[in-house]
Amino acid sequence: MCFGVLAAPDELREKAKVIIQPIQPAKIDHPAKVDLGRQLFFEPRLSMSGIISCNTCHNLSLGGVDNLPTSIGHKWQPGPVNAPTVFNASLNFVQFWDGRAANLQEQAAGPIQNPIEMGMPHTLAVAVLQSIPGYVDEFKKIYGTDQIAIEQVTDAIAEFEKTLVTPNSRFDKWLKGDDKAITAEEREGFRIFYDSGCIACHNGPNLGGNSFQKIGVVEPYKSTSPAEGRAAVTKKDEDRWYFKVPTLRNVELTYPYFHDGQAKTLEEAVTLMGRLQLGRTFTDDEVKKVVAFLHTLTGERPQMPLPLLPPSGPNTPRPDPFK
Repeated sequence: MCFGVLAAPDELREKAKVIIQPIQPAKIDHPAKVDLGRQLFFEPRLSMSGIISCNTCHNLSLGGVDNLPTSIGHKWQPGPVNAPTVFNASLNFVQFWDGRAANLQEQAAGPIQNPIEMGMPHTLAVAVLQSIPGYVDEFKKIYGTDQIAIEQVTDAIAEFEKTLVTPNSRFDKWLKGDDKAITAEEREGFRIFYDSGCIACHNGPNLGGNSFQKIGVVEPYKSTSPAEGRAAVTKKDEDRWYFKVPTLRNVELTYPYFHDGQAKTLEEAVTLMGRLQLGRTFTDDEVKKVVAFLHTLTGERPQMPLPLLPPSGPNTPRPDPFK
């Protein structure tokens, strides 16, 4: 399925609409859970040190990431992989680079107790929340019980994360019929992206996040990261180097790139992907145009007030960065 440089803009758009859908605004079914989940997302007391929250690595003021090659967690330990963006994560078919979590709720449980992320066993995390009267009241209103459970914690965080979508990118406006939403150069960049085969993996509303693919199809990918991809979950050697395809939504904000954060710029990422995945050497002009297209994928990040967290109780552990 291919078309040339002289294809009319409306023809290009119709072909695009077959495989890419605009991001839809968030639909909030449980506003009280969303508000509680927002607090918990910013809650550093869910970490052993008392200073790390979900927002530390998935900064909502940035691109839902920390812009580090790999995140720094408990006791300043470096993690093995680049933090995926939390924006539009609800559109992924699984969570984490290796797909070990089936949904957002499963994903939310992992970093809390991971010894190199937040380092807090679930039993202790729940005990801390139980020691904070404000949280006890909120959980009781929503879940109808005085006893907080980790499943409730992760449920609330997941409900909040479902609202972190970024609609109305310029590319989405173009998909919907606005010819002026993107420039001729950006449109040409999308044509190169499409014709070259990038679209085979980066499709759907999230332009990715809906399949596992091997990194290094034509040439081996060289990395110092210990991450081995899907094989870490399946224990099958044939799944080595297969990772969940990352979303390209807001990609100009989510540098550095790849599971190990090895590509510092979009230009470097496009060049490497062309060679390693497609066996193609893009010209400087082609790279420039593809990168211009990728900039059109930045959507409207949700505006929200910074949550006010309830005060600690007399038995709530105080922060200890070196604990």
